[in-house]
Amino acid sequence: MARKLALHLFLFLLTLFTTTMAGAEWRYGRSFFYGADGFVWPGADTWTQIAGGLAFSLGFLGFLTTHEFGHYFTARYYRVRVTLPYYIPVWLGVTFGIGTMGAFIRIKERIFSRKEFFDIGIAGPLAGFVVALALLTYGFTHLPSQEYLYSIHPEYRVFGQNYADYVYTRADDLAIGRNLLFWLFEELVADPALLPSRYEIVHYPFLFAGFLSLFFTALNLLPIGQLDGGHILYGMLGYERFNRLSPILYTGFIFYAGLGLLSLDINPEEDWWMWAGYALYLFIVFRPLFPEPRRGVLLAAGVLSAQVLVQFLWPDVQGYNGWLVFGLILSRVLGVFHPPSPNEAPLSKGRILLGWFALVVFVLCFSPAPFIID
Repeated sequence: MARKLALHLFLFLLTLFTTTMAGAEWRYGRSFFYGADGFVWPGADTWTQIAGGLAFSLGFLGFLTTHEFGHYFTARYYRVRVTLPYYIPVWLGVTFGIGTMGAFIRIKERIFSRKEFFDIGIAGPLAGFVVALALLTYGFTHLPSQEYLYSIHPEYRVFGQNYADYVYTRADDLAIGRNLLFWLFEELVADPALLPSRYEIVHYPFLFAGFLSLFFTALNLLPIGQLDGGHILYGMLGYERFNRLSPILYTGFIFYAGLGLLSLDINPEEDWWMWAGYALYLFIVFRPLFPEPRRGVLLAAGVLSAQVLVQFLWPDVQGYNGWLVFGLILSRVLGVFHPPSPNEAPLSKGRILLGWFALVVFVLCFSPAPFIID
């Protein structure tokens, strides 16, 4: 038992370090430990900046921890055997990231009712959502002056408050996408004179941590398979109705994600492999939806044809191709369907209302294009 606790603590502390490093890199717009001449041991001033990454790491890890312990304590309430959270640290040191791939708990025995699936599934996102609201509230009500941004980008000073009209000219400029909740905070809470461009949110640790918290909340609330949103919708609908609906929602998700991936101007003789590769991807992700391979081929062909038609009729329509990676994980790792439980008794009206509230939270948090490089 002590060794298991030590492992969880070690992973948490390591993730605290990696997210602090990532937070410092985003906040100050530079890498640490590596310079133009390779490895560089940080000086005293650099360690001060690294410590500045704690504002991001404590906020974002606070969200992740609250989310996972929402699941954990609810599972323990139902006497379901469950592990403490496993944190996943990721920091390469030479490229920007967020320092982690998230956290997860392992449920070590079967869950016996729709109610338990629903309660365990919904507890994490709603608990984490409270932390996300706190991060955004603090971040938008404590925006620093313009001098803060000039200290990171002194070249912006000559443009003044209208810097955004002049400085974003590179092909790799990164902006965060918008969602309804972030937009509401910008419109109703923030001081317009202090509000940064969407390209600069990464330098504002509480706003960046808050946005990522909304992103991960929406990701978990997708009503597909065995994601938290899948557990919630399964609890509301039951085994048969959910497993008829989930593949439809998944197909719509992939359809949107792939829009605009391949241009109709591609030369089919020279670049046929691009179309073939994408067609193979569609077959791979749709194959697990059916017992017969033929039906997976037909669905893949239908989705590809519909995407081509949309692109022909509306050439400017663009999905978010980054979702295709998550679509592959959903199909081949997490699964699109939900297992049954021995007790399929329907939920109470109160839980049904709570499920609809979770849907509202999903709509508020979801960004159709969360990270934009243009």
